[in-house]
Amino acid sequence: MDRFQEMQIFVRIVERRSFTQAAEDLLIPRATATNAIKRLENRLGTRLLERTTRAVAPTQDGAAYYERCVRLLADLDEAEDAFRGSEPAGLLRVNLQPTLARYFVFPALSGFLARYPRIQLHVGEDDRLVDLVREGVDCVLRAGQLHDSSMVARRAADIEQVTVASPAYLDRFGTPAALTDLVHHQAVHYVSTATGRPYPLEFMTDAGLKLATPPGVVSVTGTEAYTAAALAGLGLVQVPRYRIAGQLADGHLVEVLADMPPPTIPVSVMYPHARQLSARVRVFADFLVQCFRQT
Repeated sequence: MDRFQEMQIFVRIVERRSFTQAAEDLLIPRATATNAIKRLENRLGTRLLERTTRAVAPTQDGAAYYERCVRLLADLDEAEDAFRGSEPAGLLRVNLQPTLARYFVFPALSGFLARYPRIQLHVGEDDRLVDLVREGVDCVLRAGQLHDSSMVARRAADIEQVTVASPAYLDRFGTPAALTDLVHHQAVHYVSTATGRPYPLEFMTDAGLKLATPPGVVSVTGTEAYTAAALAGLGLVQVPRYRIAGQLADGHLVEVLADMPPPTIPVSVMYPHARQLSARVRVFADFLVQCFRQT
């Protein structure tokens, strides 16, 4: 085993905080990973990793060596890609927001894999924040405002939203014509799992963004339940247009207050600052952006 292979193993162990998970990622026996680190520490004459029964973490020397290894391995990959002129290859671990994956990514994925047959794709689906380095993920696709400055973010799209209700609901409560009418209406409350509080309804007006929180008797924490509650006539909701295009077309949902739409939702591809963007991540990020431009 050469020094670069030892570096690769060391970097993956630091990122995954686990010998076992790093070995699984690299498709090597756990004993191979353990022996590689022993050789590396013996050659450098310092302890790089602190091992406990629950986790693995870099020592102070290990953290400094990790930063150097990341840069060296990125430079090596870039140099080899430039001279080989070969197509991107290897395992690509991505994490996608589920509804974006369903509507935009998976319908086009076969074309991407046909173009890059040497890439093996591992797809996770989550709405939660993902620690890319700790979980061994190369990039994520997320909707919403970004708050993690440790990530590089590339804007892929801005998703249009609409305010809708079912015909049965509108027959019962009437169709709102102004924001002041909302005091006589009900909303299905979408509750933040982070704060436990419902998100307000948002409206873009000539005077800027206006918020409203109509009363409601139903609260949900998931997108499928949110749409289902609206279809059942339980209140007003605000959702991306793409998710309910069929229900709008067949009349099961009706758009209201169309002259005061909710703000658009940004969609971004994110990857860690600490990593040089590999060829396979670069082409997948380009693919994700193209998925939204074609819709």
